[in-house]
Amino acid sequence: MTDPLTGAAAPAIPLPPRLDLATGDRLRGALAAARGGAIRLDASGVDFLGGAGLEILLAARAEWRASGQSFTIANPSPEFTEGLRLLGLCPADLMEADPR
Repeated sequence: MTDPLTGAAAPAIPLPPRLDLATGDRLRGALAAARGGAIRLDASGVDFLGGAGLEILLAARAEWRASGQSFTIANPSPEFTEGLRLLGLCPADLMEADPR
């Protein structure tokens, strides 16, 4: 995936195995460093998705969309997908394709 404005490849940021309050600061820091362009988060290694982790992802998705940038979650692990369901979301609610 490339950023349509710059042509640069979107950074691939691997999500930590546990997306919870304990890893929230590190995830927020990685997201802050990637602001201003398209982003791709790799969820293949996620073993646990908690409410705090989901809140950070939802806020980041809203921020990227508001700025007109692509926000993608790639390779969701079964645990990531199940975590979404347990927290009341359909996987498409967070991982749907950009409307562009």
